[in-house]
Amino acid sequence: MGTLPQHRVNVSQPFTHCGVDYAGPLNIKCSNGRGQKSFKGYVAVFICMATKAIHLEAVSSLTTDAFLGALRRFFARRGKCSHLYSDNGTNFVGSSKQLDKEFIKAIKNNSSIAPILEEEKINWHFIPPASPHFGGIWEAAVKSMKYHLKRIIGENKLTYEELSTLLSQIEAVLNSRPLHD
Repeated sequence: MGTLPQHRVNVSQPFTHCGVDYAGPLNIKCSNGRGQKSFKGYVAVFICMATKAIHLEAVSSLTTDAFLGALRRFFARRGKCSHLYSDNGTNFVGSSKQLDKEFIKAIKNNSSIAPILEEEKINWHFIPPASPHFGGIWEAAVKSMKYHLKRIIGENKLTYEELSTLLSQIEAVLNSRPLHD
């Protein structure tokens, strides 16, 4: 077995090095009541590479904009990460390009904040294409989340608000275990 990467074994602030993956689709109701329409929703699973702490976000679609919204909510609650690891999903690649565009635009508009933005820039790392075993840590987090989610909701459809609440509760259960050995 090969050695683990440095970001997996060195002590750092939680979510400084973070992996992300999507789980789903889940059927989400538009509102309560009988005969209501539903749409496909997803769960963005963020995992700290050093402590294995998990953060779950409900996402309404697979678009780049939906993922950027989930990423901003994650940053608002957990703080900005400096390194983000993911597979080569089109929403992740598009988000990386979008963040790079925003970074370049901010530098051009205000040169005095360029040094600050350079320090806070997110380094996005993609695993090689067609090699999901490189993302084993976030795939295990998805499996753990699905284990609890399937047993709680079964075949029921939840509203977006109910799903967000349930994901927060599952996150609390998953993070209540000893995070670091």
